[in-house]
Amino acid sequence: MIDILVVDDSALVRKVLTDIIKKAPDLHLVDTAFDPIFAIEKLKKNKVDVIILDVEMPRMDGLTFLEKLMKVRPTPVIILSSLTQRNAEITLQAFEHGAFDVLAKPEDILQLEELEPTILQSIRNAGKPQVRDKLLLRFKKTTEAVAHADRAPQSRFTVSRSTTDKVIALGSSTGGTTAIMDILSELPVDIPGIVIVQHMPLRFSHAFAERLNANLPLTVKIAETGDRIQNGFVYVAPGEQHCSIKSSGAKYVINLREGPRVHYHKPSVAVLFNSVANYAGPNAIGVMLTGMGDDGSMAMKEMKDAGSYNIVQDEQSSVVWGMPGKAVEYGAASIVLPLNKIAGEICRFLNHN
Repeated sequence: MIDILVVDDSALVRKVLTDIIKKAPDLHLVDTAFDPIFAIEKLKKNKVDVIILDVEMPRMDGLTFLEKLMKVRPTPVIILSSLTQRNAEITLQAFEHGAFDVLAKPEDILQLEELEPTILQSIRNAGKPQVRDKLLLRFKKTTEAVAHADRAPQSRFTVSRSTTDKVIALGSSTGGTTAIMDILSELPVDIPGIVIVQHMPLRFSHAFAERLNANLPLTVKIAETGDRIQNGFVYVAPGEQHCSIKSSGAKYVINLREGPRVHYHKPSVAVLFNSVANYAGPNAIGVMLTGMGDDGSMAMKEMKDAGSYNIVQDEQSSVVWGMPGKAVEYGAASIVLPLNKIAGEICRFLNHN
């Protein structure tokens, strides 16, 4: 049984979520709270496995509450946020502070019922014991890293030879925003162009690209049709459009298109990876990071069969070992590594091939 606390200042949202949770026999609604101040009091009295949290609330915002929570009682948190630009930026900060997942709150709250399967899947994934164990480990390591920051300067990898006309394709979902930041922050500025599909809504994907660009030496932008993939650039697929690559002479360019969801997602990692298999083959590196489901896992096998070198995140460092686990199961991985080894492996492979 997964014990859940809902924190949202909207009585209607609390009512809809209560109805959804109470219909599931494996879930238990511990309580609801109007704002984080009430939530803190309820956490003192109850065992809670998963928290569903709004961003903008009276007395204390969701981000401040999340920061305080992770310092004293790391708990899987699902952010339920409306699609505003400000909320998108705050939500991305929430991922950095340990949020497990983000769900987009519809403008018409009554439509929240249509998200029932997604909400239940996210709660069940967040409620797995290994998720909390990883949170505890992560925040213990974060505390130790801050305490020893002056003793251990961060090293950066380099690429020692020309890497023209290569492309790196990266797919991720739950837990992927912080994993992507960790990898990109370790890569040199002359790295081959990187195309990323991260499952998230449109407004969040724009905020994510802007946040990466502001915090990295690499140039990060939202992918647009016709963009030529260049060294030192990172192209983030926009929400609600499929992103693929195609060849243009000796170069690779971005192609966006509409169409139905693939593996329940748009953008889909499978669409990107299939195009990389078709057009780049041995000139590509594939990277599969943490995420639930199996989007892109079989397509990654097609990349490997076409000659690409595929790096898959290991189970211990993944928030959810769904997509990467399936990639391993399908024989798509050239190598399986913990998150902190992936940037170095990308550079090692480029330097030796």
